Amino acid sequence: MTESSAIPSEASDEMLLRAPFVQQLVRQLRAQDAHGVWDGKTDLQLLKPYIHTPEERRAIPIMGDPDPETLWRLELFYNAIAVAIERETGQMVSPMMKMSQEGFGRMVLLAGRLVIVNKQLRDVHRFGFASLEKLGEAGAKLLGEAVELIRTYPAVAQYSA
Repeated sequence: MTESSAIPSEASDEMLLRAPFVQQLVRQLRAQDAHGVWDGKTDLQLLKPYIHTPEERRAIPIMGDPDPETLWRLELFYNAIAVAIERETGQMVSPMMKMSQEGFGRMVLLAGRLVIVNKQLRDVHRFGFASLEKLGEAGAKLLGEAVELIRTYPAVAQYSA
């Protein structure tokens, strides 16, 4: 690992913060702040709970139920993907999550009758990413795959009552 890649720079963080999915996640987080408590926080500070260094990840017990805040962050992550898909395709997207008390479950995003994201969730109490870059990559990958599915199967993705 080179020295430049080992130390994240503010410039690289600013580039990552401009990614469409990351911007949408920040919007989702700020929308939850009804009383303006987070107005003084930077976008990086808001995203910090999504970032876990390997040491922080190891400190989270393997056994245990996911706390409500972790489940809330997980839902916001997938809601941000859903809204980003809607903006990109114009199709309404519905998230559905089924979770056991132990932190295992499934997240599904639907556009019409089309399943555009089907994610098996494990160890949800440890939900997070190694870096802002990994967070952005994960969101962008899910977003790209979902948009491609909608464009491949537009008739199935159309909402019909």
